[in-house]
Amino acid sequence: MNITARQVAIRQPHAAETLGNENARVRLLIDSNEAGGTVSTLEVTMAQGADGAAPHYHTKSDELFYVAEGELQLLAGDRIVTVGAGGSIVVPKFMPHAFGATPDSAAKIMIALMPGVERFEYFRLLDRIGKGEATFEDLAASQEEFDNHFVDAPHWWAERNANRR
Repeated sequence: MNITARQVAIRQPHAAETLGNENARVRLLIDSNEAGGTVSTLEVTMAQGADGAAPHYHTKSDELFYVAEGELQLLAGDRIVTVGAGGSIVVPKFMPHAFGATPDSAAKIMIALMPGVERFEYFRLLDRIGKGEATFEDLAASQEEFDNHFVDAPHWWAERNANRR
C-alpha cells in the first residue's frame, strides 16, 4: 500500500490575514493549496444587519457555514433561513445562496468550501473593490476563476431591505 502523507495545515490566530472594514471583516484561515485541495476556510465577522455575500453559487464545492456567534440569515435556493450560534448549514454546489447578519444581531461565522478552491485572491479582490482600487467589472470577470457565479435573487434583497432599520 502506497500512502502519501499530507502535511498538517495550521494557521495561528496572529498569522491570519484580515480584510474588510467595521461592517464586515474576513480572516483568511487555510486555503486549498495549504490543505491538499480538501478545503478552503475563512472566518467572517459582520456587524448587526450587515450583508455578507450577494446571491451566488459554486460549481465545484459544497459550502459549510458554522455560526460561532450571533445569528446568520441565509438564502439557500428559494428558502431564507435564520441560523443561531452553534448551528450550521451545508449548501450543495449549484444551489444559489447568500448571507448576512440578521437585523437584530451581529454574526461571526466560519465558512469551509469542500473540496477546496483557491479563494484568498477572491477576498483580496473584494477588499480592493471596497477601497476603490478595483471595480465590480473586475469581480464579474473573475467568476470562473474563483468559482463564484452571481445570480439574481430579488426575494433575498426584498427580505434584507424590508428589515433594515
